Amino acid sequence: MESKIINLGIFGFGCVGQGLYEVLNRTKGINARIKKICIKDPNKARPIDMSYFTTDKNEILEDPSIDVVVELINETEAAFEIVSTALRNGKAVVSASKRMIAEHLPALYQLQVDNKVPFLYEASSCASIPIIRNLEEYYDNDLLNAVEGICNGSTNYILTKIFEEGLSFETALQQAQDKGFAETDPTLDIEGYDPKFKIVILLLHAFGTFVRPEEVFNFGIHHLNDFDIQFARQRDSTIKLIGNCRRQNGSVFAYVLPHLIKEHNLLYDVYNEYNGILLESAFTDKQFFVGKGAGGTATGSAVLSDISALLYNYRYEYKKIKQSNQPAFTNDVQLKVYLRYRTPDQVDLTAFYNISEKYESPTYRYVVGVINLQKLKESNWLQHKDVNLLVLE
Repeated sequence: MESKIINLGIFGFGCVGQGLYEVLNRTKGINARIKKICIKDPNKARPIDMSYFTTDKNEILEDPSIDVVVELINETEAAFEIVSTALRNGKAVVSASKRMIAEHLPALYQLQVDNKVPFLYEASSCASIPIIRNLEEYYDNDLLNAVEGICNGSTNYILTKIFEEGLSFETALQQAQDKGFAETDPTLDIEGYDPKFKIVILLLHAFGTFVRPEEVFNFGIHHLNDFDIQFARQRDSTIKLIGNCRRQNGSVFAYVLPHLIKEHNLLYDVYNEYNGILLESAFTDKQFFVGKGAGGTATGSAVLSDISALLYNYRYEYKKIKQSNQPAFTNDVQLKVYLRYRTPDQVDLTAFYNISEKYESPTYRYVVGVINLQKLKESNWLQHKDVNLLVLE
């Protein structure tokens, strides 16, 4: 493709679509132009000329002059239909839809193989951090032990405002929404679903392991209260929502949970809408990546990077899938946690292997102890608003 201009057909023109338009027009040296943008609402005011827009998806999917389909919509099944149709039609595809990708990874992988066309989705995982390409090109599966970190800029922004400026959860969330870092309905962010979809994608590129999203336990920051914040401050710590996938004893486990982070941890100083990813390998120990994890231009720049890579016929090789030592997924792992609750009937403390600390007051109780991740996943404790969990270092 490097010898000609790439014609782009874009689906969606929200925050990321507009961010892509901005960075594409400010970047020199990338031979790509937008030919058509498919939208749902033709009557909505747009910041660019209306001649770009259509409501007919086939104007993009069936146009032989469009080389690359860029999928940036929020509807999971509609996004999958667009991407799968484009791949079957022999078009390269770039996407930022982490939920759609996580829920359809095996099918999307097979579509690339069958149709011999590339599907790139760097923007789906950590916005401006090029983590997928690093996992694909640099880290051999035998050497990589863990991928963990902050991969949701919205919740990191909220937690930064709580701990650095003393804002309430509600005020910090509203600020995140006002800045475009969080959706009007913030459920996927604050309950840990968004970073879970990203971890499912990273599991494949880190270890070659396909995992369904429902297999990965996630719990967010939506139950966080002043008692938990004080607990963290008394221990000279902060709280970060962490996605973790790690090899252990020939298997790999993963989860998304809030962590108590001490100052020596590299993730401690990742603030506001930034993401931070730690990679651990056998010979290089830890390597640390940090970059903006929310916002239209940050994500748009990752989309543009994928478009640029297509100029040089880049595609994911999925080398680790083809190796013979993919680790099986498990939730059979022990975690040291802080569990806060209000009344004894809300939790079953017999599920803990051991309890090293216990506290009771007229308003709240907590224990610190070791528990199996699978037992935690199967319990219904965290459905109670008065129950919260933090993983301890």
